[in-house]
Amino acid sequence: MLWFAHFLEISRSMGMKDTSQRYSTVAVGLHWSVSALIVIVGILGLLHDSWPKATQAFWINIHAVLGLLFWLLVMVRLSWRRTNPPPPLPANVGDLSRRLSGPVHALLYVLMLVIPVIGIVTFVWHGRVFDFGLFQVDFGIAKNRAIFHPTEDIHGYLAYALFALAGFHALAALWHHFIRKDGVLLRMSPFGRR
Repeated sequence: MLWFAHFLEISRSMGMKDTSQRYSTVAVGLHWSVSALIVIVGILGLLHDSWPKATQAFWINIHAVLGLLFWLLVMVRLSWRRTNPPPPLPANVGDLSRRLSGPVHALLYVLMLVIPVIGIVTFVWHGRVFDFGLFQVDFGIAKNRAIFHPTEDIHGYLAYALFALAGFHALAALWHHFIRKDGVLLRMSPFGRR
């Protein structure tokens, strides 16, 4: 990850660090990229059993490959967050929001890290091969229902938990923006003032 350390140094020198009011351009870009992938990978996962048998393997592979990309982006996002702490909440944010913010974000990160790992276990023990277009990664593991069946269920249940928590997170951001009007959402908006 030497390239990432170099990227962090360059971004700091370019003023891409989180300010006291807003998240940095990098943090905003990572947030919305991860959010978009949650939606895309989630929809592909929900449609898993609806695909025709002729194309099912293709779409499951797309789901898995995008899931790997999602996991990598979450890792980059965590690395960025570790070296660039988020700006403090605005002073007018209430106590309940302050108490819930940390645990909700922590649980979101745990789910975003664990779900893809369980998905990879499920994919590999299903006897599948990652097809990246230019190359394939075959772990040479035979299909084993005793492993992939329970991990597939856990993967799905945790994904539903992530959808619910991410939905709660989004509703809370909208509540802060439209009801409280306290500027919380604007800190992560790609369209707000820098």
